[in-house]
Amino acid sequence: MDIRPVGPSERNLGGIDYFVLWAGVAISLAEIWAGGFLAPMGFWMGLWAILLGHVIGNTFMALGGVAGAEHGIMSMVSVRPAFGIRGSNLAAILNITQLIGWAAIMLIIGGRAGAALGQSAGGLLASDRFWIVLIGMGTLVWALYTGRTFWKVMQTMAVIGLLLVIGMMTWVSVAEFGHGVAAPAAGGMPFMVGLDIVIAMPISWMPLVSDYSRFARKPGPAFWSTWWGYFIVSSWMYALGLLATLVTGESDPGMLILQTMGRIGMAVPALIMVVFSTITSDFPDVYSATCSMLNISRRIGAKAMMWMAGGLSILVALVFPMERYESFLLFIGAMFVPLFGVVLTDYFFVRWRQLDMAGVMGENNAYWYVKGVNPIAILCWAAGFLTFEWVVWTGYPIGGSLPSFLVAGALYFILMPAVGRGPRVAR
Repeated sequence: MDIRPVGPSERNLGGIDYFVLWAGVAISLAEIWAGGFLAPMGFWMGLWAILLGHVIGNTFMALGGVAGAEHGIMSMVSVRPAFGIRGSNLAAILNITQLIGWAAIMLIIGGRAGAALGQSAGGLLASDRFWIVLIGMGTLVWALYTGRTFWKVMQTMAVIGLLLVIGMMTWVSVAEFGHGVAAPAAGGMPFMVGLDIVIAMPISWMPLVSDYSRFARKPGPAFWSTWWGYFIVSSWMYALGLLATLVTGESDPGMLILQTMGRIGMAVPALIMVVFSTITSDFPDVYSATCSMLNISRRIGAKAMMWMAGGLSILVALVFPMERYESFLLFIGAMFVPLFGVVLTDYFFVRWRQLDMAGVMGENNAYWYVKGVNPIAILCWAAGFLTFEWVVWTGYPIGGSLPSFLVAGALYFILMPAVGRGPRVAR
């Protein structure tokens, strides 16, 4: 694993590869759980929020991978032209934080499923903490052996198996769906708040997308296959979570599976697949957290950093309060929507997709700014973050995502040309 740009000879992934990759990433119980939060909106209003939110969020996410596809650079390196060589560490730290959080959430889901499986045996097997540690170690081993033939076969099997489970859950939920659950609940969730919860999921992948798009043969297929692969399956996951929660009244994904699949006598095999698939869906978080750590420092080897990321995710999973999951989604939006409002504005509208690659790698002062940090980018990000938080705090029914993105991007677009794309101060 190296942060240097991927050379043309190493860029061997095409459109089908990216469609399968991002469709597989979207097959996640975390997404089903997030869809369940929209239940107070009723089915049809929730579905509209799911589709519109994914159109907006997917577009941001896929655009975030263009720099990687065009220049062969990983996500945190693509932040450097806007924020500076050292300023990009802000994005890296935020990304590590959210990735550890995501990994922990998936471990908790898998741990609860494992405990449900071991309930009849009792003892250690009925402990979700035991399963969290076991699955967490499995995830770490999985990440360490990424790319091996055995790994690829098991990854494919996990995706197919979980797809079967989700397909059956969809069938059961649709069969039991009635007109009564389509109406919004009294005092239900405002539409724009629901939209923020949907947008947050694809946005959470923006700090990772170039880690994979940098291997693309051509930028165009990588963009569209990323967009469609994630849009189709993630929208399905959200809609399933919304529908199953309305039908069963349960939002916890483990209990959702027990109640839904139990109706057709498939609860146990479904839970086994959940435990196994947690490992395969968790490894990208550990892998990309390692990529972000390498952006901060290369003094520690990639494998050692992977051990650190995997160990932290286990520790967080043991103490994370899952009732804060919705707040975690909004935290992601508040942090990353304005950050990539700055990054995308810089790449597409200030630099017109032209980068000094030597400067990106810190070999000259092109993106050094003030002691390695671009204060204008930090200021614009902070303005966007405060905008998001202000909207949430005041309760205005406009959502925080779009205002914060527009504030951060517009402010950056105005200020950067005024200072000649930033001062270049010697080290």
